[in-house]
Amino acid sequence: LWRLEHCARLLKTNHSRTAASNTSFPAVWMLLAQPSGRIPGPFVVVKKNTYFTMPETVEDKTNPELYLPHPGVRGMTVLDREAFKRTVLVPALKVKKEIVHHVLKSLKQSVLQRPGLKRVVEDPEDEDSRFVILDPHKVPEFSLGEAEQQVLRQLSVHPEVCRYQLELSYENFKSEEILRAVLPQGQEVTSGFSRVGHIAHLNLRDHQLPYRHLIGQVIMDKNPGITCVVNKTNIIDSTYRNFEMEVLAGENNLVTKVKENNISYELDFSKVYWNPRLSTEHGRIVELLRAGDVLFDVFAGVGPFAIPAAKRSCRVFANDLNPDSYSWLLHNCRLNKVDTRVRAFNMDGRDFLRGPVREELSKELPLLKEEQKTAFHVVMNLPALAVEFLDVFRHLLVGEPCGPAALPTVHCYGFSKHSDPARDIQERAEAALGTSLAGRCSTVLVRNVAPNKEMLCLSFQIPADVLYKRPCP
Repeated sequence: LWRLEHCARLLKTNHSRTAASNTSFPAVWMLLAQPSGRIPGPFVVVKKNTYFTMPETVEDKTNPELYLPHPGVRGMTVLDREAFKRTVLVPALKVKKEIVHHVLKSLKQSVLQRPGLKRVVEDPEDEDSRFVILDPHKVPEFSLGEAEQQVLRQLSVHPEVCRYQLELSYENFKSEEILRAVLPQGQEVTSGFSRVGHIAHLNLRDHQLPYRHLIGQVIMDKNPGITCVVNKTNIIDSTYRNFEMEVLAGENNLVTKVKENNISYELDFSKVYWNPRLSTEHGRIVELLRAGDVLFDVFAGVGPFAIPAAKRSCRVFANDLNPDSYSWLLHNCRLNKVDTRVRAFNMDGRDFLRGPVREELSKELPLLKEEQKTAFHVVMNLPALAVEFLDVFRHLLVGEPCGPAALPTVHCYGFSKHSDPARDIQERAEAALGTSLAGRCSTVLVRNVAPNKEMLCLSFQIPADVLYKRPCP
């Protein structure tokens, strides 16, 4: 009786505590289960079947961070994979190996589904049995629901859930889980990156820089095929569109191969511009072209517009000021066997428009007949500056205007931080052209570059009164 009264006082004292911090319940059961001839038998059975042999298991059953690495890795700057090992208690069912498949199929909503972890493990004490590991978030109380228990009884499996000590190591954790465990609590964790062939390109924030080499190694470990991780160390240069970078992990080899829209490119990522996020936009513009059309690519880079356009039997004039981009453009044209359809130039964009573009338009436009379907497109993918180049089109040609259908179509890219980015880029283009584009242009949102910064594409046919300067009478 004294024991029961003492237990009641313990329970009352700790009634308001949470399950995660409550350590009185194990003490209560152990007190009740102490040997005594006056203690009824059922209490002894409670001690035999209780799960409170380890106090931390009370925390495990409601812990949302059950699969996080050992807390001792917090603040690590040099990767130590051994420090990530930990053991957690998870629910499991002991079943005969002959029916494991049926149990997995019947309890697929409750079985552990975490990649990299086995759902079925051997029983070291019984070679004819196996442990089926259950998801501790689906079975938080180490007890299955009535429906699951009924299914198990039909399979002649005892529905009692046991506890299995699951060994976790560095290999079992996701990159985001590892980085969240290492970086100081409350700080942003970035596990995303751009992949350029075998290179992972990161844009780390200042608070992540002390951990940059560890972050690079984790990204490389967790992403097969990545053998080099780099971090951008300055802003993109507007002239050559490249940036300085630091190799964080892996080999110092920045010459890579990429494949976009079924076309292969080779490039030196440290010297030229390549953005894998523009794949969809490259494809969208190329889909507008037909065989026989002419494409003028003012800021061509290594050829993501020019080469697929040439593959569609278009005639292409491609230009880039960066001599490295020009060299890789020539290389990729040969690689894709379109060098006979692409004329490449290494010039300033204005000089390219006033030179080869004006020469070709002056020659081609007067020869076009009504039945001819040739279209002329000008792509200007230099978002930081391209709008400023539009003034070159003012009176670029001299003579009588061609038919409206033959007027070149411009696809001009730009950045905007305006609350109405489409109106902003249109107004800036109108100011450069000296005319209104109302009802004569379309705007496509390409991607969100940063918070409150959008990249857009403004497409329009150059108005005849802008493009042509009529000769004096």
